[in-house]
Amino acid sequence: MLDIANHLKAIHREVRRGTTSGGETVTVVLRRRYDATVEDVWDAVTDPARVRRWFLPLTGDLREGGSFQLEGNAGGEILTCDAPRLLKVTFGGPSSIVEVRLTGDGESTDFQLEHTVPIEIAQSGAGALFVGPGWDGALLALALYFAGEIAEDPVAAANSRESQEFCAGSVQAWSTVVEDSGTATAEEISAAAQVSMAQFAPDLAGGPTE
Repeated sequence: MLDIANHLKAIHREVRRGTTSGGETVTVVLRRRYDATVEDVWDAVTDPARVRRWFLPLTGDLREGGSFQLEGNAGGEILTCDAPRLLKVTFGGPSSIVEVRLTGDGESTDFQLEHTVPIEIAQSGAGALFVGPGWDGALLALALYFAGEIAEDPVAAANSRESQEFCAGSVQAWSTVVEDSGTATAEEISAAAQVSMAQFAPDLAGGPTE
């Protein structure tokens, strides 16, 4: 049985609004620690044979300057691939940037993911609710993988009632983070949360998220 409360607490979440040369952006930041070496975590998130065991089938020209595609999900260009510490890619479009950084002490690894999009896409900090719960689900799946709790069908597992309950808690957690960040209005957060529930926890949409 999935320990939803502890898995939700294991993830650190942030929402930031900033400015780059291309204009204003919104960034979601997630961090989680895994009981595995940096090299092992890097391999688990870049080796297609392992990625498909906890996430999705991965194909492409998997090198810096190449491209990738996650089956039924996003694809993009590989901008930086500095094994085993830094991976930076476009994700679903040229202005949507995902950066993964790994740091460790030999026994465990701190996994940090940042997903940055232009304000035109996010609209406000509430845009975090469109991607944050999905990334929470990926970090959960990776944790279960390292714990030896490997689903026969990761996609089916991600759509299970139990996983949707985790996602509902994730939507609530991200709503709180966005509110605390001051990057969106209450109305924007409420509207985005409804969309997020319909996407990530459709069987629970309209019901309680506790």
